[in-house]
Amino acid sequence: MTTTSTEQRGRPELDVAGAAPVRHPLRLLATVGVVVLAAMLGHMLVTNRNFQWDVVASWFTAETIMRGLGMTLMLTAIAMVIGVGLGILIAVARMSGNPLLSAVASGYIWLFRAIPELVQLLFWFNLAALLPRLSVGIPFGPEFASWNTNSLITPLMAAILGLGLLEAAYMAEIVRGGLLSVDHGQVEAAKALGMGSARSLRRIVLPQAMRFIVPPTGSQVIRMVKGTSLVSVIALADLLYSVQVVYNRTFETIPLLIVACGWYLILNSILFVVQGAIERYYSRGSVGGSRPSLRELFRSRRPRNTPGSAIGEGQP
Repeated sequence: MTTTSTEQRGRPELDVAGAAPVRHPLRLLATVGVVVLAAMLGHMLVTNRNFQWDVVASWFTAETIMRGLGMTLMLTAIAMVIGVGLGILIAVARMSGNPLLSAVASGYIWLFRAIPELVQLLFWFNLAALLPRLSVGIPFGPEFASWNTNSLITPLMAAILGLGLLEAAYMAEIVRGGLLSVDHGQVEAAKALGMGSARSLRRIVLPQAMRFIVPPTGSQVIRMVKGTSLVSVIALADLLYSVQVVYNRTFETIPLLIVACGWYLILNSILFVVQGAIERYYSRGSVGGSRPSLRELFRSRRPRNTPGSAIGEGQP
């Protein structure tokens, strides 16, 4: 006690009564800048007549636009179903002990992820130039049935093939990452209980991997909604193509593009909310399940006061 009192008398005491909060001038400057930019944007939206908000309102729920919106939603749903189903099979094949299956799955993922999405859509749309007829039969033997490629690969079918097969490549990597996140001890425990590989995958591995698979799958759905706009180049009447047809006739380009942007914003905003709810559902029960803010992240990494710090030195 004597030594501690002597050390305290030799050091200045901290005056915490007159302590002032730390000032953040850059934070204040950034806030002012954002407010000014927001005010400028709002002023432009209100005063610039070239936006033609009356035209936007008249076309926003028009029948042509609604049909295009329905096509966009249908393409998104079909492509995601194909992508998720085929992606799971490709992920399992890539992780298979069979080297041939693993090589084929790896080649599929490499091929479809390396070629741009627009190029793939154009390739499927022009498949008739490569294969005038498509047939089903015994390899190198007789054919059971055949079809004209032009009549079979319609713009809708080309869009489904292009979007769905590409999505399967991305989903395969997402599923594989989720499966690899499961502790290998869980698989060993399933084997010890007498479960086969297929049953342990279905009962043990996949349910635990869903926490890592579902959130990025939500991001893929959002990406797919936007990616469907590419099918306008093959004359499929999605939302963007429907808007283009109207403004090519009326020459009201900006208002009709605002209509398309508005619907894409509405759809993706809904999907953002759904994705957040799914992430919270699958993160419940996990350590650190809630996502920290940037301030909380930096606070968690700030070193604590130690006996050698300024505050600790002034305490007995």
